[in-house]
Amino acid sequence: MDRSVDPTVDFYQFAAGGWIKNNPVPPDKAGWSSFSELAERNHELIHGLLEECLAQGSAEPDPIRRLVGEFYASAMNLPKIEDLRFEPLRPLLDSIARTRSPEEMFRLLAAIHAMDGGGCFNLYTGPDEKDSSVYALYLVQGGLSLPDRDYYLSEKFAKQASAFREHLTKSFGLLGEDAAAAANSAEIVYGIEKELASASRSRTELRDPEKNYNKFTVSELVARCPHLPWSSYLNAEGLGKLDHVIVGQPEFFDALDRMLVARPLVEWRTYLRWHVFTAGAPLLHDEVEQADFEFFHRTLLGQERPEPRWLRAYRILNGSIGEAVGQLYVERYFPPEAKARMTALVDDLREVFRDRLRRLAWMTAATRQKALAKFDRFTAKIGHPDRYRDYSRIPIDPTDFFGNRRRASEFENRRQLARLGGPVDRTEWSMTPPTVNAYFNPTKNEIVFPAGVLQPPYFDLTMDDAVNFGGIGAVIAHEITHGFDDEGRKYGADGNLADWWTEADAKEFETRAAKVVTAYDGYEALPGARVNGALTLGENIADIGGLSIAFEALQRRLAATPSHRRSIDGMTPEQRFFIAWTQVWRENVREDMARMRLTVDPHAPGRARALLPMMNLPEFAEAFAIRPGSPLFRPDEQRVRIW
Repeated sequence: MDRSVDPTVDFYQFAAGGWIKNNPVPPDKAGWSSFSELAERNHELIHGLLEECLAQGSAEPDPIRRLVGEFYASAMNLPKIEDLRFEPLRPLLDSIARTRSPEEMFRLLAAIHAMDGGGCFNLYTGPDEKDSSVYALYLVQGGLSLPDRDYYLSEKFAKQASAFREHLTKSFGLLGEDAAAAANSAEIVYGIEKELASASRSRTELRDPEKNYNKFTVSELVARCPHLPWSSYLNAEGLGKLDHVIVGQPEFFDALDRMLVARPLVEWRTYLRWHVFTAGAPLLHDEVEQADFEFFHRTLLGQERPEPRWLRAYRILNGSIGEAVGQLYVERYFPPEAKARMTALVDDLREVFRDRLRRLAWMTAATRQKALAKFDRFTAKIGHPDRYRDYSRIPIDPTDFFGNRRRASEFENRRQLARLGGPVDRTEWSMTPPTVNAYFNPTKNEIVFPAGVLQPPYFDLTMDDAVNFGGIGAVIAHEITHGFDDEGRKYGADGNLADWWTEADAKEFETRAAKVVTAYDGYEALPGARVNGALTLGENIADIGGLSIAFEALQRRLAATPSHRRSIDGMTPEQRFFIAWTQVWRENVREDMARMRLTVDPHAPGRARALLPMMNLPEFAEAFAIRPGSPLFRPDEQRVRIW
């Protein structure tokens, strides 16, 4: 804290200013926050586990520890990686050079996607949003290397676009092209990606689940995009008998269809070479990895130097065999009592939210009944999966880092595609146990809290209720509220995308949500750069609702246990609650990273996430005697109440 600051003038500085002053962004990071601190602690714990597994090597009797240790050994075998240079990419690069038709190109594209590379579009499997009991295949816009379409189309990112073309030129030079050829290849790739960007929907448009759900039979897709060789692609993925797909943005694929005809095959070969190169760059020799860092981290994010090699290696492992590493982490570092106390917190917050639904003044009985039915089927996952993923069929070679990553990606790709049309696994997690984050899944109607986030400053077994309700309690309530934000409210009790609202209630919700958009649109995060209230609407609704629900849950807990209503460090429970909430969102961020987040991130910056929800609550003003005239005061008519 910075107690020299008047809390009625700058509460963020008052609650977190000491940390902000003493915690500049480390040289190997683009931003630093409470999330970063906790993630760094987890990384150090995992580093110890990785080194233990590495020390045992092939002599390790436990198959999970041996799998982890041999994958990690391959990542740390720098002499071997240097010796191989581009050899891991050679088979794909040679195949691209031999490509003579769109059909061959799309078969190769399937192989690139299977190894977690990019190009042309993206695909994934997930519950069918209108029949959430079965898995479906989603085809969505993609094919870009920069963080967002605006980096190609907006003048405010002209500097980054120019630097990208320079990086492309350097990359093709590393692949062996002379200066003129490399510059020409760079312009080809940039031209294709800019055209794809022009056909792409904005981040805000991508937040509408109805507009981004378009079901086609495969024959209908072929008829709509006749120049895209879908049969070649689907057969290469083992999906020759697939009946239907869900297309997120049909107009994007219309544009891709036209582009495939308009641009010669030699340009597409150049484009695929780039995507194979950039996907492999973090796994290749130092010259390539350094070039990748210089652009994607230093230029785009302002990061001064790379993270340590072991940490970069762990990030690859986490994305490849993450639940194996997570299992080792949970066994040693996640105490059962943490899960028990979290479960109690969830139950408290669940009851408050249910009561809110019962007494909400602006919602009519017809919608209320369906809202309660949905909430009755809401579930929570805490800590880690009951059953971990089995990676034993992935061949791991302690001397083949690139190959291990590729085989792990292909294993996951096969696992995902094999379940199309089959029943949804409701026990599956979308985050690994050490992850410092949480999420709401609308098609499963569940909140998920990995073990990694259930630590200070969010959750502390040694702290009092006010701190834990202001920290993890508000985060839990935030995730619960996502089930009823502007996107989540469009999913029913069974997780299906369906309109269960009366027309009047939907209109009332939208009126209230529009006020949230306006409130955040006015927040200037950087000079001349404001928060996008429409892009961040779902997270902002969840922050406002989550904070309010957690505060009420704390009041109920204090009423049930009056002995807990005491001052600590001169602060009442209510004051400690709001301080804890604010400290959750403490951060320092490099300007380049901050500008990128304002463009692509559905979350508002930390300072806005801390202050704006509190300013919406009269209880905050009461706790710190915030009166009219304070920049933190909001009259009641300007406050927004949804949940």
